[in-house]
Amino acid sequence: MFGEHFYHKKIRNTVIAFGTIFNNVNIKRLDSSGNPLQNIKIPLSYSPKEKFLARLDAQQDLTGDDSKVAITLPRMSFEVTGYSYDGTRKLNKNQKITKVTTNSDTTKMNSQYMPVPYNINFALSVYTSNSDDGLQIIEQILPYFQPDYTVTMIESSTMDTKRDIPIILNNVDYEDSYTGTLTSTRRIIYTLTFTAKVYLYGPISTSAVIKTVSADLYSDTGSNAPRVERVTVTPNPTSADKDDDYTYTTTLEFFTDTLDYDEATGEDKTSSPTKPA
Repeated sequence: MFGEHFYHKKIRNTVIAFGTIFNNVNIKRLDSSGNPLQNIKIPLSYSPKEKFLARLDAQQDLTGDDSKVAITLPRMSFEVTGYSYDGTRKLNKNQKITKVTTNSDTTKMNSQYMPVPYNINFALSVYTSNSDDGLQIIEQILPYFQPDYTVTMIESSTMDTKRDIPIILNNVDYEDSYTGTLTSTRRIIYTLTFTAKVYLYGPISTSAVIKTVSADLYSDTGSNAPRVERVTVTPNPTSADKDDDYTYTTTLEFFTDTLDYDEATGEDKTSSPTKPA
C-alpha cells in the first residue's frame, strides 16, 4: 500500500494561509492629547511559545548596549499544536474526482479518491508589554471570527479543485506576569487557539479517457451462437470534454457470423470454443 510517493503540500499551504491572516496587524500609540506618536506593524513568526518565553526570560538581565539585542514587544507567533481525524466530515471513500489533463494530450484523465477530513490545531500567541497594545491587537482579530473565518484555497492545480476552509476560534487565554522587580519588563500574553478543517488527498492516478464504447449482441448464450448486432456509442463532437455541451452518436452494425471482438488487436476473430453463460 505504501511506497508510492506523493506530496500535495496541503498542510504546508494551510500553515501559510493561517499566517497570512495575521501578518498585517497594526497598533497606534497616542500622546496624552490623542495625537499619533507611532504606527507599529506587529512582527509575526512561526515559533513555539516556549521559545519566545525563554528568550524573554533570558533578556531581563540585559543592560546598556546589550539591551539593543533584546526582543522588543509587541510581537506575535504561531505554531501547529496537533492533528486529529474528523469523522463527522467523512466522504464516500470509493468515490473519485476526475479531471482531463490540461496539456495538449487530452486523451489522459487524472483521477483521485475523495479526500480524508482532518483538523489542524493552531496556537497564536500575542506578547505585549502594556495592556493597551494587547487590547488593540485582540480587538482587530476577534470580530472576524464568529466563531470561524473562511479562506478559499486551491487544493490541487492538477485536479483544478478549490475548497473553502473554515478556521474556527476555540478559545482565548490571558496571562499577565507580575513577578520580577519594579524595573522588569511587564509581560502580557494572549493565547488564541484555532482549528482549521482541512482535507488531505491521496495519490493521483492517470488513465485513458474512454470515448468509444462497443457492445456485441448475440442471439443466444451458446458457444457458437451467431452474432447479431454491434452497438457503438461515441460523443459528438469527439473532442468534447465533460464540461462541454455534447450529444451521443449511436452506430448500429448487423452481422450473421459467429466472430468475437478481440480487445487486444481490435479485430474480429473466430469465436472461442466456449462462451460464458
